[in-house]
Amino acid sequence: MADTFTKPQRSAIMRAVKAQGNQSTEMKLIALFRARRITGWRRNYKLPGRPDFVFPNQRVALFADGCFWHGHTCRNVTPAANAGYWKQKIKRNRARDKSVTRALTQKGWRVVRLWECQIKKGNIRKLDAAGVSAKPKTA
Repeated sequence: MADTFTKPQRSAIMRAVKAQGNQSTEMKLIALFRARRITGWRRNYKLPGRPDFVFPNQRVALFADGCFWHGHTCRNVTPAANAGYWKQKIKRNRARDKSVTRALTQKGWRVVRLWECQIKKGNIRKLDAAGVSAKPKTA
């Protein structure tokens, strides 16, 4: 099914939608950081791709990718209405993710991408592999 708007109209509509962030996912991630005593993270850090969290001392950029928006296969949620548009949108998002990851890696950053479903399950083990770990308990 073709889009009912012209490309400039659709672009203007999408541009008018201001991002609220994936707040529930990000808040869950913050709760996991606190529960595991993971510190040193920053939000709204000026890097290409605008990572959701940055650990500047370890040079780790963390993206909390929404399963729908970034095409994770954990569930089949492609809308039936305007399916062609959504397929292309997700394809562009994934291409942008690869480009951003490559750009950050070339600048010496380690990139960690966590799926929304992993975060909901509390599975953030990828951070350990990236060198982000909890502060040791002090006596």
